[in-house]
Amino acid sequence: MTAPAITWTPLEPGQLKAMRIVAAITALTGLAIAFGLDVVLVLKAKTMLGLVTVPAALPLLYYGLVAPGRRFRRWGYAKTGDELHVAHGVYVHTETSVAFHRVQHIDVAQGPIERMCGVWQLVLNTAGTLNSQIRLPGLSRATAEALRDEIRRHVRADPE
Repeated sequence: MTAPAITWTPLEPGQLKAMRIVAAITALTGLAIAFGLDVVLVLKAKTMLGLVTVPAALPLLYYGLVAPGRRFRRWGYAKTGDELHVAHGVYVHTETSVAFHRVQHIDVAQGPIERMCGVWQLVLNTAGTLNSQIRLPGLSRATAEALRDEIRRHVRADPE
């Protein structure tokens, strides 16, 4: 007996914008640190300018420009019966299934960059310590609230 195939729902396009903003901030910070190290080396050790910045630039450009799109395309979620499935990861692909009756607390959250991009995240807290918090970013407010309300209904209906 095989399990039915899961139809994955992609994240909202605003999440890609949020991922690009965070990656750009991180890459520019890394580039600024590399340039600062370069300046220190030029002043203290009389090395050539660019000794640190040039080698650091290529991976930082990849991280800031290419990686967000690849990571975004690997995110997805699906609701099947009484479970929520979340998948993500480029190099290490992770698929997490959360049974609604295991959920202890549900949040709908939004950080400042997510607010700028018009996306929300659903945060599920489950029993246990390992992987007890599951985050599903990149949802519209209506979708996040609808998922929260449906999970809440399942949790309340569970007789335990």
